[in-house]
Amino acid sequence: MNLGFVVGVIGVLILSHAAYSTIQYRGLLKIMEEEFSRPPMNVLLELIVGLALCMWAALTFPGKFLSIHPDSDENRTVSLPDSSEFMIFNHRGRLFPPQIDMKF
Repeated sequence: MNLGFVVGVIGVLILSHAAYSTIQYRGLLKIMEEEFSRPPMNVLLELIVGLALCMWAALTFPGKFLSIHPDSDENRTVSLPDSSEFMIFNHRGRLFPPQIDMKF
């Protein structure tokens, strides 16, 4: 496994724990009949750390960059054969006139 992937998983686990802690805190406030104003500071710290880890993982984990040139063979994931099996001639385009004489 890649280091970026592991850091991303840890970041997601920290974010999940922060969400669970917030839900637990709100339940405790309902029992004590107090109003929810904001999450505790430890949950906010968990959110910041989890977000930073997830962002770092997203920036370091991506795959190989491909060429942006349209004629490059690296961009081709599937090469279709040069046969007429994939050509469809029975479509809505036949309803339009074949030649439109427009002058600007």
